[in-house]
Amino acid sequence: MSHILNPDNSLNDWLTEKQFPVYRARQIRRWLFQGRAKSFDDMSDLPKHLRDQLEQDFKIWTTSVVKHQKSVDGTEKLLLELSDGGRIECVLLREESRRTICISSQVGCAMGCVFCASGLDGVDRNLTSGEIVEQMLLLQRLLPNDERLSHIVVMGMGEPLLNYEEVKKACGILMDNKGLDFSRRRITLSTAGIVPKIKIAHEEIGCMIAVSLHATENKTRDILVPINKKWNLEQLLGSLRDDVKLRNSERVTFEYVMLDGVNDTKEDAHRLVRLLQGLPSKINLIPFNNWTGSQYKRSSSD
Repeated sequence: MSHILNPDNSLNDWLTEKQFPVYRARQIRRWLFQGRAKSFDDMSDLPKHLRDQLEQDFKIWTTSVVKHQKSVDGTEKLLLELSDGGRIECVLLREESRRTICISSQVGCAMGCVFCASGLDGVDRNLTSGEIVEQMLLLQRLLPNDERLSHIVVMGMGEPLLNYEEVKKACGILMDNKGLDFSRRRITLSTAGIVPKIKIAHEEIGCMIAVSLHATENKTRDILVPINKKWNLEQLLGSLRDDVKLRNSERVTFEYVMLDGVNDTKEDAHRLVRLLQGLPSKINLIPFNNWTGSQYKRSSSD
């Protein structure tokens, strides 16, 4: 049985093979991407024998919600269990009129960033494009009917550029006007710095890029973000500068987790300004989220 959200399954070809009119694909996609159908039987404008055949050959949902957490600020987090028992998290963020979701691309993470609990056990496997899109649909269902998601960030568990092909397929569904019809400027991929893939992602997917920077000098970033030993700050920022020139000064977002006494000195602040000089940038200073066993502490508010 196939996951109907995987684009490898050509719905048009399947309908033709089963001797249904191809226009039914448009109706099925509308039900899928509105995110309101919990089963094929909910697709009330489809004939019963088509719904039965879809039920026999496809699955809509391949994950189950293990935990649903809600915060007083409106944030909602889902812990999902995949069909093979793996678990991932995804989050809905509410900020004024913005409705942003943060979704995962892998089970676990291979980057080994020492301040991040997601990578403690390494990476188990890549998510399929269907599993990536499914997170978006499950989070969309948390919104009332008069609200729509405004932004998508692939910034949860995993390094999206190490699952490039499936992330690319998922973004294709998200941006397709027959799918979810998101603007490329409203989709952001977050990377720890897989330099060769950044330019390719810009060219082939066209989405926005966010970089997990977290340090202003190589000796510190080598420890915090070990991929820096392969592609250091000079290579990373040089590549971004070249890419931005080609992209008409499109802004890059830099994420910077604030760690007490590690990367939060005045010298770091001045170095950060110098590093990013001339590069259209947005910098997110992120409070460190303490977790059991971590050697790091959150920077003070000052």
